[in-house]
Amino acid sequence: MPSACASKAAVFACALVGGAVALAQTPAPGDSPSVTVGGRTYTPQSILARNMGTDEDQTTAFPPHKVIGNVYYVGTRTLSSYLIATPAGHILLNSTYERNVRTIAASVAQLGFAFADVKILLGTHAHGDHQEGDALVKELTGAQVMAMDEDVPALRLITPGGKPHPVARVLHDGDVVTLGGVSLVAHLTAGHTRGCTTWTMKAGEGGRSYDVVFACSYRAPAPVTPAIEAEFRRTFTIIRSLPCDVPLGDHPAQYDMAAKFARLRPGGSNPFIDPSHCWSEADIQEAMLAAQLQAQKR
Repeated sequence: MPSACASKAAVFACALVGGAVALAQTPAPGDSPSVTVGGRTYTPQSILARNMGTDEDQTTAFPPHKVIGNVYYVGTRTLSSYLIATPAGHILLNSTYERNVRTIAASVAQLGFAFADVKILLGTHAHGDHQEGDALVKELTGAQVMAMDEDVPALRLITPGGKPHPVARVLHDGDVVTLGGVSLVAHLTAGHTRGCTTWTMKAGEGGRSYDVVFACSYRAPAPVTPAIEAEFRRTFTIIRSLPCDVPLGDHPAQYDMAAKFARLRPGGSNPFIDPSHCWSEADIQEAMLAAQLQAQKR
């Protein structure tokens, strides 16, 4: 079960033993410590439950919709996947689980685009709920898979059905991916994984240009090692320096997608343009990181 190594939902730790992947069950995130941010209280357990939802949530398509400009949501209720449409073909961000790939393809078609026109496949980080489907997307579309260098070793362990994980281009912090006049910048925002990648791009709407941020997860594992703490300190500094008008995330709950979608009205203002909440999720996760570190000192 190599692909389970990268799944948060499976709550497993993985180790390479004699060239094979061994699974060792570890405790699920606990109900402490707790932090209160913006009037709401969170625990590691409640955050994971909020992000992942039920098995049905993870595999049921959310109504595909335009977010802004040429950016479209094509994921499930709790696992984000985005289509960035261009005249030269399309970019897909996050394949999610392999079992969701054909659901994503159906959502792309529902929006009037051809899944076969996906030319580039990107990801936010090397966990199965975000990138397990990479090999199948490549098989169906021929897309070029690109990934942050620091996450490549973990991606190599995600091999559903024995499929090797395809990585055609290895990226580094600050690299730019361009297709059809659209450019996405890869920002290394490590901590959740070694190569956690936050993507930024410009999108036009109503004669204006907006900064779109596809945030990687900022949730710290437990325990928090000194190396992970250092990664997060760098990450929280970097992300708050990014221009942002449209905050998105690799789990819809991170940016209140369902509530914003419900407010969409023809001719109305775009609820996804929400600069005042660009770093709300970072505020939650930074507070939780501090609480985890404090708890580890006891």
